[in-house]
Amino acid sequence: MADPASYRPQPGEIPTDPGVYRFRDPHGRVIYVGKAKNLRQRLNSYFANPATLLPKTYAMVHAASSVQWTIVGSELEALQLEYTWIKEFTPRYNLAFRDDKTYPYLAVSMGEKFPRVQVMRGERRKGTRYFGPYTAGAIRETVDTLLRVFPVRTCSPGVLKRAQQSGRPCLLGYIDKCAAPCVGRVTEAEHRALAEEFCDFMGGEAKRFITKLEKQMAAAVAELDYESAARLRDDIAALKKVFERNAVVLAEDTNADIFAVHQDDLEAAVQVFYVRAGRIRGQRGWVVEKVEDSTPAELVEHLLQQVYGDKEREQDDIPPQILVPELPTNAEQLTEWLGGLRGAKVAVKVPQRGDKAALMDTVRANAEQSMKLHKSRRAGDITARSLALRELQEALDLPLPLLRIECYDISHVQGTNVVASMVVVEDGIAKKSEYRKFAITGDAAIDDTASMYDVITRRFRHYLAEQEAKPAAATGEVLEAEAPRARFAYPPNLVVVDGGPPQVAAACRALADLGITDMPVVGLAKRLEEVWLPEDEFPVILPRTSQGLYLLQRIRDEAHRFAITFHRAKRGKSMTASVLDAVPGLGAAKSRALVDHFGSVKKLKAASVEELSAVKGIGPVLAAAVDAALHPAGADEPAPAVNMATGEIVEG
Repeated sequence: MADPASYRPQPGEIPTDPGVYRFRDPHGRVIYVGKAKNLRQRLNSYFANPATLLPKTYAMVHAASSVQWTIVGSELEALQLEYTWIKEFTPRYNLAFRDDKTYPYLAVSMGEKFPRVQVMRGERRKGTRYFGPYTAGAIRETVDTLLRVFPVRTCSPGVLKRAQQSGRPCLLGYIDKCAAPCVGRVTEAEHRALAEEFCDFMGGEAKRFITKLEKQMAAAVAELDYESAARLRDDIAALKKVFERNAVVLAEDTNADIFAVHQDDLEAAVQVFYVRAGRIRGQRGWVVEKVEDSTPAELVEHLLQQVYGDKEREQDDIPPQILVPELPTNAEQLTEWLGGLRGAKVAVKVPQRGDKAALMDTVRANAEQSMKLHKSRRAGDITARSLALRELQEALDLPLPLLRIECYDISHVQGTNVVASMVVVEDGIAKKSEYRKFAITGDAAIDDTASMYDVITRRFRHYLAEQEAKPAAATGEVLEAEAPRARFAYPPNLVVVDGGPPQVAAACRALADLGITDMPVVGLAKRLEEVWLPEDEFPVILPRTSQGLYLLQRIRDEAHRFAITFHRAKRGKSMTASVLDAVPGLGAAKSRALVDHFGSVKKLKAASVEELSAVKGIGPVLAAAVDAALHPAGADEPAPAVNMATGEIVEG
């Protein structure tokens, strides 16, 4: 590992102009490309105190052995050159959006003599028009339906050649799902016109074709040509089936790509909806490893660069509006760059309200679901689970396989309503029946370390009591009916606490006080995802791609979720109790009825006396008393005077 000081440029060597820089490793490979408005200011930040660098930046500058830079004329030129070099060198420390799968597109090869409709994946071809992306099932159903109205060729070059040589069309030609240009049923110009109409329909002009067919059907009926009218009726139904598959979500003149990102410390899930003529025409998603310490704005910038920067993309692929969850860094230059690629103005916006904001919420929900599905699939993969457990065992130098892992987390708000959670993972899979939650009071609630000591002590005191009860029950000294109920199947092979050295030390001290000296304990610090071992001066840094780190993160996040859920329930109950318990005549059942009716203390406080009276069991007098308790005089406004005999509010 190289020392950054060994290749740091001399003071004054780095210019203050905008430019692009490259870090290279000892073999000359480019491992990182970046841009800057001020090269000197940006590059000097990489050679600051190593302790202040983010983990990935620290790893990058120590893996590099040299840095080079190129001055450009403007930030826009820097953006273009940075993208070009990222595509050329594919640096390992740059964020790379790669598809988790290849999405199919509906393609029409307008560059051929007889244009062909087909489903295509991968690299784009010149002279071919693309629509989508779609899911595999939807795209094939769409093609099959549209061939009834637009019988464009779909056969391969080999089938076309054989048909031309034999003078007989293929099966689709016999069933009227191909115009059969191979045998001269239609001319080359007529077949190309069919292909153009197919593209126009897919491009958003569906209503024009449906209206045209409806007029033809009406004319056929007027001429009593019911056979032709029936055929046209079926054609109209086929077009409407394809047209109505995507409901109108925005105004019909809206063409936009809508992006949403859901990320954690290691990965980011991206979703994009393609809206054309107000309809969702396609959807695409990625789950990518975050190999760069990026802010959400930087993440959006890299995403737009890589999605729209492909040279194979056509101008039609870039819509006039691009909606994003957060404006990218140097948004002005990025917008100018996109406008140059499209050949027309492009607006990059964050929707704030209305239908576009609502659709953005839908895209964001898809991104969250994609991340959950990705994690659950990885967790359900027995190979990945086995690898994670083995990596973790080796990294922590543990003698026994990690058959059972317990993780503990403390949750509170400024020291109030302190609770803790324990989640259990056996063979890499969560065992929810073994989850436990702890309420912490008294001196144990002073701080996180005291709380952790209390929880670990209580949990393993139960374990020791069970171990002592088992031999006694086996010898008959304790009756079976009096034996303690078994709460834990067996002791964990690893105890994980949410936190750093203080929490780890508290857990170890609790185990030592109980006489347990062979229980491995580690802490996972949330900020830098460091793994702390007892009494170690430095943490264990697991690779960001480590399955073991994924497993630890998943366990820690589950413990945090479980603790937060318990904490919110306890806090809500205590808040309700502290306000309503003092109301004369209001018992536990009616208090619960009030909270259940309004759903939260906030809504309960906002309710009027009349709204309170609408709750079953709450009369006008009691409603007035509740309102007076929720809005005491001298708080925000004077409490209203209430006639306790009639329950009416006295004015003035």
